[in-house]
Amino acid sequence: MPPNTCIILFCLLTSLSPLIRATFNLTLPHQHPNPEAVVQEVQRRLNVSISRRQMLSTTTTNNGGSKDQLSCLTGNPIDDCWRCDPNWANNRQRLADCAIGFGHAALGGKGGQFYVVTDSSDHDPANPTPGTLRYGVIQSEPLWIIFSGNMLIKLKHELIVNSFKTIDGRGANIQITGGGCITLQYISNVIIHNIHVSHCVPSGNTMIRSTPTHVGHRGISDGDGISIFNSHDLWIDHCSLSYCTDGLIDAIMGSTGITISNSYFAHHNEVMLLGHDDKYLPDSGMQVTIAFNHFGVGLVQRMPRCRRGYIHVVNNDFTEWKMYAIGGSANPTINSQGNRYTAPVDPDAKEVTKRVDTNEKDWTDWNWRTDGDIMVNGAFFVPSGQGLTAQYTKASSVEPKSAALITQLTSNSGVFGDPRDTSVSISYPGVNGVGTSTGGSGSDGGSGSSSGDGGNFFGMIFGSSAPPPPSSSTTTTILLSLSISLSLYITTNYGTLLSLPLLSSSLLL
Repeated sequence: MPPNTCIILFCLLTSLSPLIRATFNLTLPHQHPNPEAVVQEVQRRLNVSISRRQMLSTTTTNNGGSKDQLSCLTGNPIDDCWRCDPNWANNRQRLADCAIGFGHAALGGKGGQFYVVTDSSDHDPANPTPGTLRYGVIQSEPLWIIFSGNMLIKLKHELIVNSFKTIDGRGANIQITGGGCITLQYISNVIIHNIHVSHCVPSGNTMIRSTPTHVGHRGISDGDGISIFNSHDLWIDHCSLSYCTDGLIDAIMGSTGITISNSYFAHHNEVMLLGHDDKYLPDSGMQVTIAFNHFGVGLVQRMPRCRRGYIHVVNNDFTEWKMYAIGGSANPTINSQGNRYTAPVDPDAKEVTKRVDTNEKDWTDWNWRTDGDIMVNGAFFVPSGQGLTAQYTKASSVEPKSAALITQLTSNSGVFGDPRDTSVSISYPGVNGVGTSTGGSGSDGGSGSSSGDGGNFFGMIFGSSAPPPPSSSTTTTILLSLSISLSLYITTNYGTLLSLPLLSSSLLL
């Protein structure tokens, strides 16, 4: 190799070393550098809320304190953050300060204007009508989206959500169903709260608008309830999900910084997939918190099914599975703390965990641990790797004493006010087709009035400090281009002297 070429390559490699090192280490740009610190903060927040409730309970008993305040404090740190405010409807954006776990930084539409959905129709996904949900979610600026009343929104195709949006269904019965359902792709900072999502089916091969200035062709979707693709800083809270063709929630292709909390899952086969493919290395940076959810009737498997990444499963109530509750492949870290696992009657399905398509000799060093979990009806969790040692004593120093309070902590899971489905009849639309929706409110028009004019649907301005939509870093893009060019140059001229991995498109965000 000519000396000048060596010098140029050395300078390029030196300047690119942080980026290349991050690529080799499979670190996503928005991955938390210390996941154990996030776990400890979740436990700290939880124990603070539990202690506050216990202290108030003692005060109320001894001194005749406020029973109303005691009734709103459950010990659940998310709900206790905002539900005790009697004026919460006028302080909706306070919700954005209440997230915990890996998705705690999700801003949603905080600081943006309110957008009121008044029209439940979805006639033209390429040119959505002002006043519809689709029109609101594609806007470029941060928006806090609320609803004028109860609505059944039957989507024609995927609802492609833009960054910095909150879909806030509190105070109304909002049901989303139909083609594709909710898609979060190449975006960030989205909060979805208090929404029913069900009976989602594949759709596509059509033009769909994703921003005010971009309409693109979409292929056939999978029929997920909520599909997450290469996105970060997301929070799904108090949703009820069931009866979808594919997954209820799937997160793949370099997604990270996600919290799924206080939700109710029922009547489904493959509930939740975290990770695209065993060979897709960027998913090693996926970090997801699954907290205070109720996995209810008619579920089979994948609560969740993990590939790579770090998954914190904390204080959930697993009341039914047919095959297994938590599964994984490709060496994910699974930290199970303070959950209640109730095994089915089937003696062959008592195990909570399943290493999917992997020999035992290959998974013995995977870090799967159980800490303070409650096992019911013969359920058992098979730990492995560092989960078998005392190495995580420090990480568990804030003991998950909350396991005994699972019923209380998950009592409001799902959409507020929903009755719990205790039906014993089970069908799995993902296998046998989608059934007919039950309990929907209204017709295609919902309770909102159709409005085709260009009126002001943005409501009042909450504040002027809204964060700007995310933009690509010019410096990062240049470095990535240089890295790719360097890889191609060396491969072309010097064979296999250096082989850089294909850079994930997530690094361009």
